[in-house]
Amino acid sequence: KWETPKNASDICNFLGLAGYYRRFIEGFSKVAQPLTNLTKKKIKFVWSPQCKLSFLELKKRLTSAPMLTIPDPTLEFTIYSDASKMGLGCVLMQQGKVVAYASRQLKPHEVNYPTHDLELAVVVHALKIWRHYLYGGKCEIFTDHKSLKYIFPQKELNMRQRRWLELVKDYNCTISYHTGNANVVADALSRRNHGALNFIISREEELVRDIERLKLEIVESTPRTSGVLTSLV
Repeated sequence: KWETPKNASDICNFLGLAGYYRRFIEGFSKVAQPLTNLTKKKIKFVWSPQCKLSFLELKKRLTSAPMLTIPDPTLEFTIYSDASKMGLGCVLMQQGKVVAYASRQLKPHEVNYPTHDLELAVVVHALKIWRHYLYGGKCEIFTDHKSLKYIFPQKELNMRQRRWLELVKDYNCTISYHTGNANVVADALSRRNHGALNFIISREEELVRDIERLKLEIVESTPRTSGVLTSLV
């Protein structure tokens, strides 16, 4: 869920995310035109029906089948992460395609965290929520906070940082620097007003239901195989 933009800055933030994946969105320029017009100088912000349709259509296409890809556990994952004083944002990718988006607001006790801790917090957040994809595999994490690249050999760490690093060490991951301008997706997610997960749980649930239905149909048609099939599924 992404709140309706209230000003040109909100639109720029949303288009920053959508524009990054424009190659996956057919007719992107045409669909986004009403929103793009509102970002021009000396243009009064008026949320017209055309703007609403453009906004809803882009959101729909960002989470449609051609955009989100089913992950391949044999391939390396990539995570782009970013933190702001509004929240945490990250995107999970594989071979240039999105597997999952995630974001959440800062908790009350996190508001006063220094930037370094927030940037590490979003890395931990990503590893936790996508553990079922990442654990045991290889992934590269991109952050726009350069000092995170060198956090592992540091000796002067607070208890929170030490605890988080112990979690990170459970994964086969590397942390790399990525400029803020290039990290537009995670940045956009971290600056949203309301945090929410928007990834492929629904699609996974549908797949599980399909498998269960198939299992039932096979068992009903060939009772003798039920024991073997149950042990395999």
